[in-house]
Amino acid sequence: MTDKVAKLVIGDQTHEFPVMSGSVGPDVIDIRTLYAKTGMFTYDPGFTSTAACDSAITYIDGDKGELLYRGYPIDQLSEKSSYVEVCYLLLYGELPNKTQLAEFDKVVSRHTMVHEQMHYFYRGFRRDAHPMAIMTGVVGAMAAFYHDSTDISDSRQREIASIRMIAKMPTIAAMAYKYSVGQPFVYPRNDLDYASNFLHMCFSVPAEEYKVNPTIAKAMDLIFTLHADHEQNASTSTVRLAGSSDANPFACIAAGVACLWGPAHGGANEAALNMLKEIGTVDRIPEFIARAKDKSDPFKLMGFGHRVYKNFDPRATVMQKTAKEVLDLLGVHDNPTLQVAQALEKIALEDPYFIERKLYPNVDFYSGIILEAIGFPTSMFTVLFSVARTVGWISQWKEMIGDPQKKIGRPRQLYNGAPARDYIPVDKR
Repeated sequence: MTDKVAKLVIGDQTHEFPVMSGSVGPDVIDIRTLYAKTGMFTYDPGFTSTAACDSAITYIDGDKGELLYRGYPIDQLSEKSSYVEVCYLLLYGELPNKTQLAEFDKVVSRHTMVHEQMHYFYRGFRRDAHPMAIMTGVVGAMAAFYHDSTDISDSRQREIASIRMIAKMPTIAAMAYKYSVGQPFVYPRNDLDYASNFLHMCFSVPAEEYKVNPTIAKAMDLIFTLHADHEQNASTSTVRLAGSSDANPFACIAAGVACLWGPAHGGANEAALNMLKEIGTVDRIPEFIARAKDKSDPFKLMGFGHRVYKNFDPRATVMQKTAKEVLDLLGVHDNPTLQVAQALEKIALEDPYFIERKLYPNVDFYSGIILEAIGFPTSMFTVLFSVARTVGWISQWKEMIGDPQKKIGRPRQLYNGAPARDYIPVDKR
């Protein structure tokens, strides 16, 4: 709180509202008493100018291209940390010491297996079901398998539910992938790190030994780290809204998965890769660039620019380097889609049209290229996003549950329908 106040003048009435300050970032006007004082609400579609909570987890400065997890810059965490360590940081607020990290890693590893009866649950889905449809259903169903960790008033149960979701989400995702391609499920292995275990569950088969390439595992770990949390985005806000009703944690995360499925949110990297495939070959790029510049053409270049980051996406800077390492390792430079991506990237970084409008390649552009090269179908891209974002959702949910100011979410509206009117019997209409 600061000594500053904001004054709102309505007619001949002046109302004062306190101004609150965070540790960094813009101040906010506390309008909790607005309706009581004025009989009015604010109008803010998309809540883009509204702080719905106070949080100590993630901070974004779009103008500076800054992303902080608990105060630590994403570029430092990407270079020096691991996804499991980042999970600990987001959950508990501080980086772990060596002993704490080893113990946390061990606990997560020991919870990666899912209830055996969940295997039968998958059979209820059609073989051609989208993996995200499976994820939404299975994550929501976790409350039916792990009902001993659904009491949100019990801090121990909240802790167990948090660990279970972080640990089991890769297993659930890998099973969704295996089911979609008609291959047998692969059990998790406790001797592998988080990313390597996930890749092993996705790509190994019983008929032969599969060794995870450490460069690929590192790239996967990096993708998880870069997507671990992103402040109060649509899916995180969905988790918080669901949690505000005291819904069990599995239901809340399932709500987040469902929201993430939207192409305007988690489906952006899938949309970016589909666009590259639509372009097809490098010689067709000028045609699509011209379409993108044509205001009368509805075509949009996906994977460029960002709603929050105004100058550059700090995650994309890290991902660009990783994309090159993965492509060099796999030797897939002759892939037409990847050739289009590299040529389009070069144009975007040099063309004045892109530079002036700050349409730089974002994290979705590069992550899609990497995942395609590793061997994931586009239908799995958002699934991988949900695996990474689970820790962010859980951290935000835990923070909200422990907030003494917590209230059930209840957005208001500007009603523009019919006023009160009398019912007319059907024979007189």
